[in-house]
Amino acid sequence: MTDSNSAATAVPELTLNNGVTIPQLGFGVFQIPPEETRISVTQALATGYRHIDTAAAYRNEAGVGAALAESGLAREELFITTKLRNGEQGNTRAAFEASRKALGLDWIDLYLIHWPVPSQGLFTQAWKEMESLYAEGLIRAIGVSNFLAPHLDELLANSTVVPAVNQIELHPSLQQSELAAKSRSHGIAVQAYSPLGQGQDLDNQVIAELAANYDATPAQVVLAWHLGTGNIVIPKTVTPERMRENLAAAKIQLSDNDLQRISALENGHRIGADPAVAAFTQM
Repeated sequence: MTDSNSAATAVPELTLNNGVTIPQLGFGVFQIPPEETRISVTQALATGYRHIDTAAAYRNEAGVGAALAESGLAREELFITTKLRNGEQGNTRAAFEASRKALGLDWIDLYLIHWPVPSQGLFTQAWKEMESLYAEGLIRAIGVSNFLAPHLDELLANSTVVPAVNQIELHPSLQQSELAAKSRSHGIAVQAYSPLGQGQDLDNQVIAELAANYDATPAQVVLAWHLGTGNIVIPKTVTPERMRENLAAAKIQLSDNDLQRISALENGHRIGADPAVAAFTQM
């Protein structure tokens, strides 16, 4: 198995379209219970993660904030992402301030519209408020999540600031390659959530064979594929050993041929909701 000593693991950084740099491998806290989040984020920071991804809808921002406050790390060393709840798109500034207060931070590094919810017709209004917060220096970069091509087109036609990131479900069996290419063509970085297919992609025979070839775990191989194809990736785990294992994926460089072998595993299997119709409020 690839050495999971995090002290020797340098996480690559990507430069977003406004010049802000983001660690390409981060730590996600989706589905981590609020009471466990402080402990998990504390462990992640101790392991070497500096990019933490949360959301108001996860109801664990306060736990993230507590871990950050207790870490002793300089604010400038950290990259913190949170997201606007669907039901608050008409009240973006107040929602942002609530997230900032829960996190205990003077500014947020990346703030995303969590879902477009096209049936509401509010995401362009929300974006204009985010542009104002960005102009005021309260957010270092603004972006979107789960935006499909029509949503990006509508946003780009009604905005001044091009999103820095589009965070989408992306793993070997659902790569959304056309959407990723469209995002990148506008200078929008692609960030993958559910990067391991919530574990479903790890049993694939190709992944298992490559893991043996690289003396790595299946999860490390999939994360190395994300890094090698230019995705920002935010795996989630509450297990310290898995945290170390995931971080150590940054040491693995897959060959072009092996990257292509994993890219050939696309089968269109979506795990999460369809952004074209998703309309839950998250409240």
